[in-house]
Formats: sequence, structure tokens, C-alpha cells
Amino acid sequence: MASVASGVMPDTVHTSPRPLLGLKENWEQFSLLVLINAFVGTMVGLERTVLPLIAEHDFGIASRSAMLSFIATFGVVKAVTNLVAGRLGEIWTRKNVLLTGWLFALPVPFMVMLAPSWKWVIAANVLLGINQGLAWSTTVIMKIDLVGPRNRGLATGLNEFAGYLAVAVAAFASGEIAVRYGLRPEPFYLGIAAATLGLFLTLLFVRDTARHVRAEIRAIADGPDRGESIGSSLPSLTVFSRATWSDPALATASHAGLVNNLNDGVAWGIFPLFFAAAGLSLHEISMLAFIYPATWGVSQLATGHLSDRWGRKGLIVSGMLLQGIALVTIAFAHGLMLWMVAAACLGLGTAMVYPTLISVIGDVAHPSWRGNAVGVYRFWRDSGYAIGAIAGGLIADRWGMTIAIASAGLLTAVTGILTAVRMPETHTYQTARI
Repeated sequence: MASVASGVMPDTVHTSPRPLLGLKENWEQFSLLVLINAFVGTMVGLERTVLPLIAEHDFGIASRSAMLSFIATFGVVKAVTNLVAGRLGEIWTRKNVLLTGWLFALPVPFMVMLAPSWKWVIAANVLLGINQGLAWSTTVIMKIDLVGPRNRGLATGLNEFAGYLAVAVAAFASGEIAVRYGLRPEPFYLGIAAATLGLFLTLLFVRDTARHVRAEIRAIADGPDRGESIGSSLPSLTVFSRATWSDPALATASHAGLVNNLNDGVAWGIFPLFFAAAGLSLHEISMLAFIYPATWGVSQLATGHLSDRWGRKGLIVSGMLLQGIALVTIAFAHGLMLWMVAAACLGLGTAMVYPTLISVIGDVAHPSWRGNAVGVYRFWRDSGYAIGAIAGGLIADRWGMTIAIASAGLLTAVTGILTAVRMPETHTYQTARI
């Protein structure tokens, strides 16, 4: 009885206690990881309002494609890091990967604050991409490890809520600080604090989740299975092919994730310039930069949980369609109030999609290769940042920012339709296992 009260359950008399899976049973570690992911989000949120304006104001960069090079660099590096983060966590422990991610974050705010040229900013975003790929990927994988299959949508929703609410707060705070003190260096003091706190909280208090993974594998072995080899991981190339083209659920999730981050890359890089060109003040731009990710972050508290009750596919399809409509509205509407409503709709649509796609991966992938599958999904998803920045910049230079934003919206809506056609409902997979 005492072992159950303390959150563990004996496997047998002669073995070490088996940890219980569940949000209630692991609430302390889960809450800590939620807080740590908020610091991860803060690191990237600092750039969403001020960095495109720094490119124009401090370095005189006029070309939209050159200006958005920092997002393209960030996206490529983060995507590649995601690809290896899951596998590294399986062979080197999740905690060590998370610690390494924070070490890469420490120099980033100093490099942007002191940058004598745009190349320094690009280099800082290489390190930021590694930080985000290692740290964000690992926090979400660890949460999935802790809660088990029945609360997977809620777990991913809470993870993304913390991360993207922090993105929103940091985007707004950095803009407000810039209004009062200037674009550099003061807005980036928040980054120094976030990286330092994230590193020391991880080092001192985070526990690895390998035992929870083994407990879930044993639970699957005791119940109905989907045909996977219990306890044995798949080769990385096999996982990559499944999550890229051969498995309808995994591959469609990767495609939808890529397009989702493509339009987020356009929003990140072009929105501040688009709104500034329309005559909005830096204060108004920071408000819009807050509304979109804030709605995205807070709404995930509901959408992640709803995907556990209603299923995944409907939320993903309707969320992609809502994002597409919102982007087209932003492109062709005029006026702060209309843009605020459209930004909120864009955030809501993204919230319907974002945690639900990660839950799809968790539904389909066996725990023995789940970390690897999440890494492949996040590789394709975050490639969208680079594709969106490059394509959006080129389109903006050739045809204008309005067409760049509208094109992202049209592509997003089409992806929603394709998802409706190809993706199966995966929520039933998890209940068939345990």
C-alpha cells in the first residue's frame, strides 16, 4: 500500500518498483517540465517582435528574403536537431539531452545583443535552433513518457500551452521593452534569465523517464498489441520512412506539421514588417505578436484534452482550414481590430492542430521507438520554418507581402483537405494497446 501511495508499483518481489503512468501520479515532474518548457518558449519568443525590425533598423537589410534568413537558418538547424534528439534520448537519456539543449541556449542572447553584423545574428540562430530542437523535443517526449496513453492529448496540450504562452509573453514583453529602451540590448535580458533558470532547474530537479518507458512497454506486453515487437526499437531508417511516406497517419501528420510551421514562419518573419508598413506602431505590432501565440498557447489546454475525447482527425482538419482562412483575412483586411480577430483565429486554428499532431505520433508509435518517431515528425514540421521563410521572402520580394501571406493561407487550407482524405483516426490505436 505504501508503494502505491508513493507513486510506484512493485513489478515483482525481487525487482525494483515499477513507476505508475499518469498525470496525477507524476504531477510534480510533469509540472516541472511544463515550467521548463515555458523557458524554452521564452528563448524563441524574444525574436518574434524585434528581430525583423533589428534587421531593418540596425543593419539596413531591405530584402525580405535576406531579412528572413535568420528564420531559415533556425528552421534548418532545429529540424535536423529534432531528427537526432529523439534517438539521442533513447541511447543517452532524456535528461542529458535536455541539459545539452540548455548549454546551447546560454550564448544566444549575448550574441544578438552584441552583434556587430547580421552574421552574428545568423550564428546565434544556429545555436537557438539546436536549443529548441533538443530542449522542446525532449520536454514533450518526457511528458508523453510520464502520462501513458490515456492522457496523451492533454499532456501535449499542456506542454505546448506552456511553450507558446511563453512565446507570446516574451514577444509582447520584448516589444514593450523595445518601445521604452530600444531594440537592443535590453529586450534580450529576458533570454539570459530564461536560459540560466532552465539549465539549473534541469540539472537539479529533473529525473529521467526511462523507467516509465519500460513500464509502458511491459503494460503493452500484458495487453492487446498492434503487432510491434515488444521492447525492441525499430531501425532509424525504418522509422524515418514510416513517418515520411509509408504510414498514412504518421506521414500525413508530418506533412500537416510542415505546412503549419511554414505559415508560422511567414507570420514570424513577415507579420512585423507587414504591420509596420501599414503604419502600426511598435506597441500595436507587439500586441498582434502577443495575440496569435497567446491564443494558440491557452487554447491548447482545451484542444489537447478534447482530442482525447473526440479524436484527432477532426480537430486537425478543421484547424488547418481555420488557419488558412485567418491568413487570407490578414493579407487582405485592413485595420487593427480586424487583424486582432484574425490573429486570434490563426492562434485557435493552430491550437487545434499542434498538440493533436504530436498525439497522433504518440498513438501510432510503439514506446520503444516513439522518441525516434517524434524526432522525425519534428524534423519535417520544423523544416516548415525554413521553407516558409525562404518561400515567403522570395514571394514578398517579387509580388509583395500581401501575396506571400495569402499564399501561405491557401496552402494551409489545401493541406487540411488532403489530411481529411488520407489521415485515419488514430485515437482508437491507444485504447487497443492497453
